[in-house]
Amino acid sequence: MAEHTDTPGSGHPIEAVLCRFLDELKGLTDVATWTMDATTTTRVVALGARVGAGVAELEARSISHAETLDLPGAAQCRDVARWVQRTTGVTGRSARAKAKLATGLANLEPTRTATARGEIHAEQAQAIANHVAVLDDEKVSAHDQARAETFLLGEARHGHDADALATLGHAIWERLDPEGADEREARALEAQEERARRRTRLTMGDDGDGLTHGRFSIPTAAADAFRKQLHALAAPKHVRAEQGAGAYDWQKPSADRLGQAFTDWIEGYDPAQLPKIGGLTATVVVVGDYDLLRGKVKAARLETGTKISPTEYLRLACGAGIIPAWMNASGEVLALGRKHRFHTPAQRLAAIVEQRHCQHESGCDVPGYLCHAHHDIPWAQGGTTDLRTTTLYCPFHHARVHQPGHDPTRT
Repeated sequence: MAEHTDTPGSGHPIEAVLCRFLDELKGLTDVATWTMDATTTTRVVALGARVGAGVAELEARSISHAETLDLPGAAQCRDVARWVQRTTGVTGRSARAKAKLATGLANLEPTRTATARGEIHAEQAQAIANHVAVLDDEKVSAHDQARAETFLLGEARHGHDADALATLGHAIWERLDPEGADEREARALEAQEERARRRTRLTMGDDGDGLTHGRFSIPTAAADAFRKQLHALAAPKHVRAEQGAGAYDWQKPSADRLGQAFTDWIEGYDPAQLPKIGGLTATVVVVGDYDLLRGKVKAARLETGTKISPTEYLRLACGAGIIPAWMNASGEVLALGRKHRFHTPAQRLAAIVEQRHCQHESGCDVPGYLCHAHHDIPWAQGGTTDLRTTTLYCPFHHARVHQPGHDPTRT
């Protein structure tokens, strides 16, 4: 965490209070919590939440002021969230959330005041701001926006958490315009679904230790269907059938059970149901050699280059949607002759297994499944559709290979 100044440098009351608060917290470092009884512990947890809300509001207000002073611009940061991240040392995700709260509270004085006093949590304040912002996008009058804020703020004070406020926010028009509520709700849902489609994302990254981590944002309706499919794979009947009696020992699928169900879902999906990619079904090819058949312990691999154990290779080779490829001692797949003008799916798979990526001499690493199969000897000149005379090129380099006078050593 970024360093702070224990004594006020400017004498400003906000800075002074925060520094005194930090000093007071230091004094509590060695105070044992076991000395509190159940009632006191409950009150302390609730007080901690209220103090946290007040600090979050003060931080949000200060972030808004930093933007007014153009501190992000002076620090050459691309936006205020990046400036917050740089100033505080929090993650980009946390910094964006703080900046979003600052924006949300800037024009919602009742909600800001309630947060500052610890009457509602920062996440409740954000939920209120989110729904008032939607009303603003719909050109709703300032009067009706104020009515909506008052309603949601009252519900927050009565104990509705941020999720409940989100549900109430969707039905806000029942209070603002009872007669037109249904039509407005339908339009609002259409707009929400369109926003969700635009914001749909998925990222994945290999950690180098056999695990790939990812994050995704998908429309909630699709997530409901996905969750139901994973629960079906993690259901007691299915798990017992797959793993035997006694394998099911939980009431609700845990994160690790759902993760395994997700893996089962991927490996069991029929690639024939997917659109083709590079002229082929989206099929994983696992590659081994004759030594594995003879029981030698050595690594196998996927056509993507990922290495796997022989045990995993044999397991995948038995699965649906998986093609095992056996190589000869030279690592070659047998070729087909001049039967077809275009490369067959089997030939394309073989080329992907052997070459793995674009073969242009510039070092292009576009994956093989996104490449074109190129005849080294043109078909019109008597060339065969043969694996030995087939080279994978990405579309960019394939076009250049066919240009007159092309030098393969240049991109």
